[in-house]
Amino acid sequence: MSKKEWYLEYQIHKNRPGLLGDIASLLGMLSINIITINGVDHMRRGMLIRSEDNDQIERLTKILNTMDNISITKVREPKLRDRLAVRHGRYIERDGDEKKIFRFVRDELGILVDFMAELFKKEGHKLIGIRGMPRVGKTESIVAASVCANKRWSFISSTLLRQTIRSQLADDELSENNIYIIDGIVTTMRATERHRLLVNEVMRLCSNKVIEHPDIFVRETEYTLDDFDYIIELRNNHEEKITYEAIDPGFSSFDIS
Repeated sequence: MSKKEWYLEYQIHKNRPGLLGDIASLLGMLSINIITINGVDHMRRGMLIRSEDNDQIERLTKILNTMDNISITKVREPKLRDRLAVRHGRYIERDGDEKKIFRFVRDELGILVDFMAELFKKEGHKLIGIRGMPRVGKTESIVAASVCANKRWSFISSTLLRQTIRSQLADDELSENNIYIIDGIVTTMRATERHRLLVNEVMRLCSNKVIEHPDIFVRETEYTLDDFDYIIELRNNHEEKITYEAIDPGFSSFDIS
């Protein structure tokens, strides 16, 4: 029987000396291996563990539930957010009402890049939207995540270095392994008909697409936010509001985004 990974998380009520050692010893007695362990929130610890016997996981849970100093909060097959929480020592903020919206601030660019890279590595194509004010790091994060995922990226429209509006792609750019990056403002408000035809072609490809300013994109096209698999919000700080008041068909502060 092959070994299976689990995510175990517990809240610490009293962090007495030797508590982690006791839990590690218990895991050892049950022949459960610890892969990674880290604090994931205030007085909360998460760990990735591996066992070839599901019954041992059940025994572990029952024993841990008898301990007064901790309470189990999660025992499950690890999700992407669980793996990143253990890796970075914090959970990615998620919208409580809309589960596909994930929030980051500029100080968390490393976690954001790691998160997107893991999405790019997954099988199947995904449509990802990323919201944010100008110069917050949207495009740079997408490119860095593509590098981390060992994927090639292609700008369909962008303002990273100068305004880019593509009307055709080379043959080697039409690949399911490519990451296609589209600026929703440039594409819908400043582009030619030939560019829009290319965007329609790219949107039909079974490959990952990342659209900056998805709200403007869906406002000006037949797509809706329901078509997106993930929406990422990137802010300079937690208090910043993402607005599009400066946008018009001419130049605006979003020309450098």
